[in-house]
Amino acid sequence: MIKSKTFKRLYKDYTSKFLGKIVLAAVFSVLVALSTSATAWLLDPAIEKIFINKDQTLIILIPIAIIIAFSAKGISLYFAKLIMINVSEEVKKILQTDMLKSFIKADTEIIDNNHSGKYISNLNFDVNQITRMLSEAYLSIFKDGLTLIGLLCVMFFQNWKLSLIAIIMIPLASITAKILGKRMSKISTQAQEKSGDLNRYLIDLFKNHKIIKIFQRENFEENRSEKFVNDLKEKSAKISAVYIRSAPVMEILTGIMIAILIFYSGKLIISGELAINNFFSFLAAMMLAYQPVKTLTKVNVAIFQGFAAADRILPIIDINNEINLNEDKEKLNISDGNIIFQNVNFTYKSNPGNVVLQNINANFAGGKMTALVGHSGSGKSTLLNMVPRIYAPTNGNIHLDNQDISEFNLASLRSEISIVDQNTTLFDDTILNNIKYARPEASNEEVYEAAEQSMCTEFINNLENGYETMIGENGVKLSGGEKQRLSIARAFLKKSKIILLDEATSSLDSETEEKIQKALTQLTLDKTTIVIAHRLSTILSSDNIYVVDKGKIINSGTHEVLLKKSLVYKNFYERQIKKN
Repeated sequence: MIKSKTFKRLYKDYTSKFLGKIVLAAVFSVLVALSTSATAWLLDPAIEKIFINKDQTLIILIPIAIIIAFSAKGISLYFAKLIMINVSEEVKKILQTDMLKSFIKADTEIIDNNHSGKYISNLNFDVNQITRMLSEAYLSIFKDGLTLIGLLCVMFFQNWKLSLIAIIMIPLASITAKILGKRMSKISTQAQEKSGDLNRYLIDLFKNHKIIKIFQRENFEENRSEKFVNDLKEKSAKISAVYIRSAPVMEILTGIMIAILIFYSGKLIISGELAINNFFSFLAAMMLAYQPVKTLTKVNVAIFQGFAAADRILPIIDINNEINLNEDKEKLNISDGNIIFQNVNFTYKSNPGNVVLQNINANFAGGKMTALVGHSGSGKSTLLNMVPRIYAPTNGNIHLDNQDISEFNLASLRSEISIVDQNTTLFDDTILNNIKYARPEASNEEVYEAAEQSMCTEFINNLENGYETMIGENGVKLSGGEKQRLSIARAFLKKSKIILLDEATSSLDSETEEKIQKALTQLTLDKTTIVIAHRLSTILSSDNIYVVDKGKIINSGTHEVLLKKSLVYKNFYERQIKKN
């Protein structure tokens, strides 16, 4: 059943702004209906005057009138379809734009909870279902609905008894359409899921292509790919099968109705109640009328598909973010850059039974470097990501210079934070634009300076196109160290007061690391710096160290203090010595 709420939402937000064009398409649909009805009606005088009465005066006029009727139908149908195609494409653009805006603004946790392949399927598969509903289904309702009404008028004008028999087809067709529509809604949802599965697999295939080669899993992946493609094929075939299922039903009904009408018409003609010219005009109108009846049966199926897709898309557009941008709130006033965590707890909503951070109380001194040390999965990265409010505490507060960051303008907070992550994220763009991403208004000279500070200049100058070199998807044309240095260059360019480093030198060789450490020393000078540390050099240069274990801070202090009082830290440190 089509939800009125969904219909009202699609009309209000997407189609109402094109109401003028839709009305114009409806006007052309009226012309289509009138010209089609006129074609059937013209057979009456054509047969009576030309073939029966042999009237020479109409032998030219009636054929010309038929040509005009068909021409009017063709031209009107073209413009009606053209207008609705343009409307549907505009609606498609708005829907996809709204979805992309929702993705961009969504909380990171929301995006992480679903594979990107599913969202790509929503963006393409579902939106295309809605576009098809607008470009084909709605136009057919206007065009074929009005044509059917016009042809019924011709039929009743010629003989009301035959017309009553003929219209029995309409309720039978409606029942068929309703049954098929419900079935189509269910299968369409299943097909969307399979489309999402295929997109998800395709993304994983490209991302892990090297791993597939190294572990010689080509045959395994070929079999998997065949399964994903086959699953989608099965659902797509079912959609097509349901879509055409109305055809045999309608043809059988049409055959039965024509047989009955010919039998009854013969009786009427023999008894003198029906003239031969009236019969042929009625028969033409009836044959023409069955085509829109068939089309309207399929239209109902397309409408069910479209509304099912809308029910999947609209919740994405309406994603309710937990982390408010606070655009109308006061901006943060950052002076010293002191960051304090007070009784902070965090649990992912997708996994409420797993507490990631428990009762975190920590003080990250302004202008100083504080290190987070602990085993993988202990909660360090989550803690780090709470500073720019990528994640929000389940309980507790985070203060920056005695200001609760959740109560202030989010943009003013993030404008003063730079992050260098071990999983460097780059765009398929030029080196210049990748560095400039941190501060788009920066001059090229400032970009060159940031590249120099982050030790990027040497490898950039060796590239054929220098700063204009396209680096490929996620920097595939660069080495790990080169990509990480570009990430550091962004931080230099932004010149923010708070620096977050998540193993910023993890992909660098020892020689480059030494240079980068000097650059990072300059980058973090007199700035609040929180660093997730695994390397010995980073640990020793920190002013304070927090030992994180299983979501809790179990110890804190300088390197010397922790060696004496923390067995976990001592073991961690000794492992680092062995590595070095």
